Amino acid sequence: MGAQGTHGRPGPVLHALPTADAGRVVRRRPGGLATLGRVRLSQFRTLMHDEFGEMRAGSLARDHVFAELGGRSAEQAIEAGIDPKRVWRVICEAYDVPEDRRLGRDD
Repeated sequence: MGAQGTHGRPGPVLHALPTADAGRVVRRRPGGLATLGRVRLSQFRTLMHDEFGEMRAGSLARDHVFAELGGRSAEQAIEAGIDPKRVWRVICEAYDVPEDRRLGRDD
């Protein structure tokens, strides 16, 4: 079972991250939040889960290959050092996520 997130919903599950990528170090902040540069991977995972649901988000991140990400899946792109914000934008375009949902849910 995942950790409790905000609003009593299960929090996102962070997958194993590389220790360094393209010269940038993946760091864990107090509380275990992972960051790559200035974008939180936990925010990316939350956006994915909120938009696609937990099961589909995981499958999409692992299995769908995007030409705009150099022929990589979302997970591969992030592991290769591509900013999760850019990965999210590519996914939004590919899946026609409406503009009003691209910044996440407004609870």
